[in-house]
Amino acid sequence: MKQQRILLIIGGGIAAYKCLDLIRRLREAGASVRAVMTRAGTQFVTPLSVGALTNERVFTDLFDLDDEQEIGHIRLSRDADLLIVAPATADLIAKMAGGHADDLASTVLLATDKPVLVVPAMNRRMWLNPATQRNVAQLRADGMYFVGPNTGEMAERDEAGPGRLAEVPEIIVAANKILAERRSTPVARLIKRPLLGRHVLVTSGPTHEPIDPVRYIANRSSGKQGHAIARAAAGLGARVTLVTGPVALPDPQGVDVVHVETAQEMFRAVERNLPADVAVFAAAVADWRTAAEAQQKLKKSGDKPSLDLVENPDILGNVGKLRSGRPLLVIGFAAETANVAGEAARKRKSKGADWIVANDVSAPTGTFGGDSNTVRLVTADSAEDWPPLSKDEVALRLMQRAAEHLGRGAAAAE
Repeated sequence: MKQQRILLIIGGGIAAYKCLDLIRRLREAGASVRAVMTRAGTQFVTPLSVGALTNERVFTDLFDLDDEQEIGHIRLSRDADLLIVAPATADLIAKMAGGHADDLASTVLLATDKPVLVVPAMNRRMWLNPATQRNVAQLRADGMYFVGPNTGEMAERDEAGPGRLAEVPEIIVAANKILAERRSTPVARLIKRPLLGRHVLVTSGPTHEPIDPVRYIANRSSGKQGHAIARAAAGLGARVTLVTGPVALPDPQGVDVVHVETAQEMFRAVERNLPADVAVFAAAVADWRTAAEAQQKLKKSGDKPSLDLVENPDILGNVGKLRSGRPLLVIGFAAETANVAGEAARKRKSKGADWIVANDVSAPTGTFGGDSNTVRLVTADSAEDWPPLSKDEVALRLMQRAAEHLGRGAAAAE
């Protein structure tokens, strides 16, 4: 923390009083601190108190004539090594996510090219509101860091839950970690988010192929692995598009989600969302559909009904064999019940995929619908068996491997 320059942005919440202790601790650790306060922030702690602890002028007004002659908001945003927003209220988070710049604090945040640590504090219902969660997901996807909120008693009587400002020592630890990463290498932020600037397209879940208005052909896919891959890619900095069939899962935060039902709808959605740097086809697409969907419910009768089936589009095969606009890395999944290794190698070649992630979905493994997976990664050069992992761990390992692959390709191109 020594000789590090911190710009503290104090929002308008009751937790603002803790910023006085935060300033003192930062300075004890050797950092210099300047402060920007929102108008609401000045209602909870005074600029005089903040200035006494920072030993610097406190900035509150966007239209300060003396400062803006030197484009003060730009200077403030660039002269720091780290910006800390504490307390980050629901309103301030919304401004940041929307790119608003209607006061000094939001303008500084929009103009900065330095890392930003967001420390939320608000009523628990405000924190859990879907709008706030969308805004937080957007800021995470944009590369901002978060610490908290903690869970506990609120300022309001009989209120408890998530929303408390992280404790000052926790904020110091998070700030130190960010600064250490920045010092270790000038591209530390890209190392932490190696898919920053990349577009990852993921398919997930089953497809439902209608037989009549109440029946359909489907499979046992839960979508857990595909959704985990989308979350992992977003966490590594990618812009992610998730095309999902019908699942009982929430949409991952920070991800553009397209909901479809049939294989044909999924194929069209994939085509609309190309180009992509990486395409991961984790959906268990139904191989067949009925040639003609019955318009009325099929009734039981003396004769057994017969279904005339036709093949669905081969989404992986079509994308893998594109001559123009093909993703740099095409990854398919192979759910097999026998000869997993042989079928995975065959599928990689026949579909034109770069990699195949194969797994044994026979009943004893519990892969369908479960939270763990045991996979075999097959590439053009090798095949490796991964140990049993949670689906989140499989997703993170796969996306980290994809980032390494893209990085090698970029280095070779140079």
